[in-house]
Amino acid sequence: MHVQQQVQLKHLNTLNLNAIASHYIEINDSNDVVDALAFAEQKALNVLVLSGGSNVLLPQHIHALVLHLNIHGIDVIDEDERNVTVQVGAGQVWHDFVLHSTKQNWFGLQNLALIPGLVGASPVQNIGAYGVEAGEFIESVQVYDRELKQFSSIGAADCHFSYRHSIFKDHPNRYIIVAVTFKLLKQPDLKLNYGDLKQAVGDVLTAENLQNQVIHIRQSKLPDPKEFPNVGSFFKNPIVTQSDFDKIAQQFPNIPHYPQPNSNVKVAAGWLIDQTGWKGKQLGSVGMFHKQALVLVNYADATLNDVRNTYQAVQSDVKQKFSIRLEPEPVLYNEQGLIQAHGE
Repeated sequence: MHVQQQVQLKHLNTLNLNAIASHYIEINDSNDVVDALAFAEQKALNVLVLSGGSNVLLPQHIHALVLHLNIHGIDVIDEDERNVTVQVGAGQVWHDFVLHSTKQNWFGLQNLALIPGLVGASPVQNIGAYGVEAGEFIESVQVYDRELKQFSSIGAADCHFSYRHSIFKDHPNRYIIVAVTFKLLKQPDLKLNYGDLKQAVGDVLTAENLQNQVIHIRQSKLPDPKEFPNVGSFFKNPIVTQSDFDKIAQQFPNIPHYPQPNSNVKVAAGWLIDQTGWKGKQLGSVGMFHKQALVLVNYADATLNDVRNTYQAVQSDVKQKFSIRLEPEPVLYNEQGLIQAHGE
């Protein structure tokens, strides 16, 4: 275990924000976690666990111990006629794992291709796209429980997966994810719930073609973080009651929407942002991408304050026009390395 001090994290967060960590440790083995936490306790430091940096907003100075999860490996641990169970290190690149699964004729994750970040972050956010969520295929999550001070495995049912949510969001400082176990299919079961994806796949109903079309659509709409630093979709698609949706639809009958359980309705956040004129609009060095209004981009050397000013302005305009408050997806950290509510 090697402790570094005053480490620049700009290359470790996809929004490319300048962020200096007072203390930093790269975790290459699960056993390093215990030693790193002991060091943090000795130095009275909070611990910020950094995965792929694709869903975080970091301040310019972080007085805390930043743990960067870099544990690799894809291991088959069980297999039968219908399914294969694989355990994947938290530091594995998510997209690479999806591509690997398709090559191995493991099915289920193809709709989630090209989502940025690492495997260890997938259960936290319960990442999803095109009608599929990672939680559908997660069998368990291997963690270090900081409260019980031991390694354990949390079954999918106890992860409480829901839309962009999990137990790991409810208890952000308790668990450090070191691996994720997936139960994948050995026969393709294509999910083509979204019109543009179904049209793109056409008559070639193979998992590989589905994956390729997802990649193509995402590349056509979403900017490459290396060219335009971003965190992917910046806002969650809001879920409203049927009665609230009916009121909005009276004035905006073309609003894209998707029925949800309990008579709720999911509304397309990108459309709401587009309707307020923010698509392609900048506020200083930060703006909403010209091809996809849901993506916030750092066009220059933006600070966290620049980012907050922009997304709060977007929230305000959407709230004023549609009476809907958009909720940001990325996790916001303060200078002590602790998660901070976006409204604070």
